[in-house]
Amino acid sequence: MITIALPKGRLGDKVYHLLDQAGYGFTAMEDVGRKLVIDDQEKQIRYLLVKPVDVAVYVEKGVADIGVCGKDIIEESGADVFELLDLGFGRCSMAVAAPEGFQENPRKRLRVATKFENIAREYYSKRGRDAEFIHLNGSIELAPVLGLTDVIVDIVETGTTLKENHLTVIDRFMDISARLIVNRSSYRFKEKEISTLVDRLKEEISID
Repeated sequence: MITIALPKGRLGDKVYHLLDQAGYGFTAMEDVGRKLVIDDQEKQIRYLLVKPVDVAVYVEKGVADIGVCGKDIIEESGADVFELLDLGFGRCSMAVAAPEGFQENPRKRLRVATKFENIAREYYSKRGRDAEFIHLNGSIELAPVLGLTDVIVDIVETGTTLKENHLTVIDRFMDISARLIVNRSSYRFKEKEISTLVDRLKEEISID
């Protein structure tokens, strides 16, 4: 049996639709209710319905063989997994944004608001920039507007929220989309089954 960690919510719906097209769907998925574990004995597939931010952990620890999550989740978690396939949806960017007209003072420690602290630390570490990181979980755009920080590091899709708060993108430094990841041990011992699934997903992606 192959165990797949499926993210809940809008991303999960897209992932499941793709899996269904590839022949890995579950006929009663619409009627799962509050179930978090779904077994299809006929197809030998088990679905785990988990929060998107937890997918990489379930795969890394071997609870799931395969999972789908955003590139941001993989990088932020630091999960030791194989990234097999870019599924091509959920596209956005990780970016640095600041108030319009912001002028950075290189002699001053930069204050950064983000919920992606590991990604932000690596970004500024590579640039040799001294920075203080303030972890926020929501309304990150408020931080520089109210003077809490100088800039933010966050996911940017359309940029509408930034514009409405008079912020502008300084640097888009990471492309994000939904990725298929696999546990390292599972890829070794279930390579045939996993490779077949990946090939079928590639066919569906190319058709779309």
